[in-house]
Amino acid sequence: MRISIFGLGYVGCVTATCLAANGHSVIGVDINPQKVRQVEAGQSPISEPGLAELMEKATRSGNLQVTMDSNRAVVETDISLICVGTPSNHNGCVNLQYINRVCTEIGASLGAKQGYHIVVIRSTVLPGTVQNHLIPILDQNSGRVAGQDYGMCMNPEFLREGSAIKDFYQPGFTVIGQLDPRSGDGIEFMYEEVNAPIFRTSIGVAEMTKYVSNAYHALKITYANEIGTLCKNVGIDGQQVMEIFCQDQRLNISPAYLRPGFAFGGSCLPKDVRALVHLAKELDVEAPVLSAILPSNQNQLGRTIQMVESTGYQRIGVLGLSFKPDTDDVRESPAVTLIETLFGRGYQVLVYDENIDPEKLIGVNRAFLERALPHIASLLRHSLEELIQEVDVVVITNGCPKFKHVPELLRSDQILIDLVGIAKEGNHNRVSYEGICW
Repeated sequence: MRISIFGLGYVGCVTATCLAANGHSVIGVDINPQKVRQVEAGQSPISEPGLAELMEKATRSGNLQVTMDSNRAVVETDISLICVGTPSNHNGCVNLQYINRVCTEIGASLGAKQGYHIVVIRSTVLPGTVQNHLIPILDQNSGRVAGQDYGMCMNPEFLREGSAIKDFYQPGFTVIGQLDPRSGDGIEFMYEEVNAPIFRTSIGVAEMTKYVSNAYHALKITYANEIGTLCKNVGIDGQQVMEIFCQDQRLNISPAYLRPGFAFGGSCLPKDVRALVHLAKELDVEAPVLSAILPSNQNQLGRTIQMVESTGYQRIGVLGLSFKPDTDDVRESPAVTLIETLFGRGYQVLVYDENIDPEKLIGVNRAFLERALPHIASLLRHSLEELIQEVDVVVITNGCPKFKHVPELLRSDQILIDLVGIAKEGNHNRVSYEGICW
């Protein structure tokens, strides 16, 4: 393929060199004459293990060329990857001046070019930037329409300094956010030599995936550091604690608990977080990440209450009383708090949970429910069908498999609020369906 790379910084150099090494014809573009001269001579302008040797071979073979002429780069290629920097402004917002300029130049060249050309944003930009900001620049300067006259994709990079070449060829995944299928086809073919699962999605999802990944990496580091600080202050080895922690790849280092949905609850998570936060206060240790967990969880519950109230209906059916399916444990269940709040605000609330029989609950589990919802017996219904007949809004709070088929039971005038995504793939044509995070 004939590919132009705009921006020969860290991402641009690695991307251009690796694509050229794969046999593609690549033209690198940069406004810095020193960078252009270096790459033209086969010398890497950045320090990265293995890059200098790979770049020297790519330039010697003729697969990697460089220029300061953006028009030539667009005219002589079929795909343009934008890899310029998007630094932070002083207030934290993204500085788009470099990517704006490149889009203006590419747009002007597209207007005079025959044939279909794909523009790919590889720079890191916030969700909505491509659709609402960059495409209008390209359309205006080219006189063409994205998705019809030229292609548009978002292809975020996941290259780590020090292992960038390995990351290019063996990434965890390749994300292609496409405006139109033809664009996505071209980018997928470009990565034919890369061994990784490919996710073709919307441009917005692709933009956000990059930020979510980096923010999570930052969160992991900060979490480990806070735990390490706590450990040191109680006289134990924090690195050993986290080394053992990381051995659990079923729950700790895994996709477990990383699905957006309803608030957490139960007998363990809330009390253990509270205990660690209290310990940090006793030791006079700052632990802002740990301290933010319970307030953030409470905010998720607040969002749920707002969703229910915004429907304008008074008759609410709640599916799931326990904090998760296949258990009768209601201790600190967010569903209990949801029901308690709605009932206290005058809503008519009915509840269904196949695992809950108030007469069979014992010990602290029973005491918690009696304290929070002393009238629970009058709210419970014995079947889904019975509950659904009596309400206008149905709220799913846990992942009981039976709830997957709830959309099929609802009338067209009812509203379904799914807090866990269990009914997301169901037939929603007949009912109004809303999720808390989608």
